[in-house]
Amino acid sequence: MMKKETLADLTNEKLIKRRILLKGVVIRFGIFFIITLGILTYLFASKGAKNIPFATLIPVFTLPVTLMPILITLSSLNMEVKARNL
Repeated sequence: MMKKETLADLTNEKLIKRRILLKGVVIRFGIFFIITLGILTYLFASKGAKNIPFATLIPVFTLPVTLMPILITLSSLNMEVKARNL
C-alpha cells in the first residue's frame, strides 16, 4: 500500500506546481459555471421555467459541490506556501 504524501512532505517545487495546477482548475470551473449560469438565464428568459427540463439544472447544482473540495485543498496549499515563505 502506498503512503499518501502530505503537504509537509512535498518539495517546494512540487508544492508550487500543485498550487498553480489547482488555481487553473478553479479558474476553469469558475468560467464554466458563469457560462452555464448565462445559458440557463437565457433559457429561462426565452422559454420560461415550465418548459425547461430538470436535467438542465444539474450542472448548476453539481458544480459548487464539485468545486468545494478543490477550494479547500487550494487554501491548504496556500497556507503551506505562506508557512514556508515561498
